[in-house]
Amino acid sequence: MTYANEKIQLDTKVAVRDIMRRNPKTIDYRATVADAARKMCNKDPSGSCIVLKENVAVGIVTEQDLNCKVVAKDIRPSEAYVYEIMTSPLITLHADKTVEDAAHLMIKSRVRRLPIINDKGIVIGIVSVRDIVAVSTEINELMGELVVINQTKDLSSGMCSRCGRMSDDLRTVDGSLICSLCNEEDRL
Repeated sequence: MTYANEKIQLDTKVAVRDIMRRNPKTIDYRATVADAARKMCNKDPSGSCIVLKENVAVGIVTEQDLNCKVVAKDIRPSEAYVYEIMTSPLITLHADKTVEDAAHLMIKSRVRRLPIINDKGIVIGIVSVRDIVAVSTEINELMGELVVINQTKDLSSGMCSRCGRMSDDLRTVDGSLICSLCNEEDRL
């Protein structure tokens, strides 16, 4: 039985492996920017591609890179190469780290996407700011519901916090469980 004055604890240390998108899009570093844009727009559109050189992740190309480094400079995407506009070195996070760790690294590094790596340093997924906001919003909503439940829940049986008698009719009053007799005395 949980009493009104006990604290409810919820583990919010969610591992990034639990929220990451698996198998992020990849592209060879020698591909053109047009190729990268097409790949980002293919089925299941994405805002980035991990750049590979001989099957090793060496950078990332994002929609922002396309806009700021190609479109804004009026460069033809078919004449620019991924290695010219990619963000490198690649900032990554291990899959065992938490969503909180990911958020802190994003803030520190001023990035909106983090490739997620395994023990061998191989990219196995990607987490974006949007992914973190989604899980954070869900946790916040659950915490809000728990607070409401904790404030309004009437427990039917237990020990009265005032008189110490057992009762089948306890109510939460100012954070304490009070029997109907003590509650009636308060009203008089």
